[in-house]
Amino acid sequence: MSMEVCDHPLAKYIRPSAKSTANCPGCGNGILAQAILQAIDELGLSMDDFVFVSGIGCSAWIPSPSFFADVLHTTHGRPIAFATGIKAALPDKHVMVVSGDGDLTAIGGNHLIHAARRNIAMSVFCVNNGIYGMTGGQVAPTTPIGLSTVTTPFGNAENPFDICKLVEGAAASFVARWTTYHPRQIVKTAKKAIQKRGFAFVEVVSQCPVEFGRKTGMGNSVQMMEQYKLNSVGLARAKTMAPEALAGKIVVGEFVDIDKPELIETMAAVRAKAMASGGGK
Repeated sequence: MSMEVCDHPLAKYIRPSAKSTANCPGCGNGILAQAILQAIDELGLSMDDFVFVSGIGCSAWIPSPSFFADVLHTTHGRPIAFATGIKAALPDKHVMVVSGDGDLTAIGGNHLIHAARRNIAMSVFCVNNGIYGMTGGQVAPTTPIGLSTVTTPFGNAENPFDICKLVEGAAASFVARWTTYHPRQIVKTAKKAIQKRGFAFVEVVSQCPVEFGRKTGMGNSVQMMEQYKLNSVGLARAKTMAPEALAGKIVVGEFVDIDKPELIETMAAVRAKAMASGGGK
């Protein structure tokens, strides 16, 4: 009896040389990687339409080096800065940043809020696993208060960021959050983020069983995803709940979807005005 070997329907988006992954068993990065590629496929776009940018951390290995596209793997905390330059030079490209909560909200925090403020047309996918996973499990700006990590053995004393509220407060035009328990919702939101004329930010709460799960006692990847299932609350329902009832819950959904002036377009208008006035001489 012969068995036919079938290619994965998204295999065409992966480099032929990509034979392995840097992800640990049970990591949520694969779920997001597939959701992003599924969104691109459903939109009928080509990888030639994109430039992907990543920083330093486990999540940066989602597009780099696996995606069969132009990928820029940058320095720690700087992917949005590099992505801004790419968008300015290649305004017709879809520029996508994929990185982690440590990279984007700690050392990269200023780049994040100012890109949102300026409303630069790019989509940013932030994998939030609540810890520095690649470098040994240190406390991150998103680590829940009280949790023990390598650098906070007696419990984290700092209040964590609500990243979506941070980016919303910085005036991004699209803000959303899902968990790795919600792959279909991620695909739908990713399609909107890719097509958004402005700064689109998608937080994906993701399991890190090796560092977060093991060091904090949250369990393996299946147990962590079960917690996402039990603790996730849709935005509409969350609006009807008292603050104390929302404690420990993960509010998911699309929080912001507005239209506003986009930086590359407004810069082009200012440049045209300057040239018309003779200021460009």
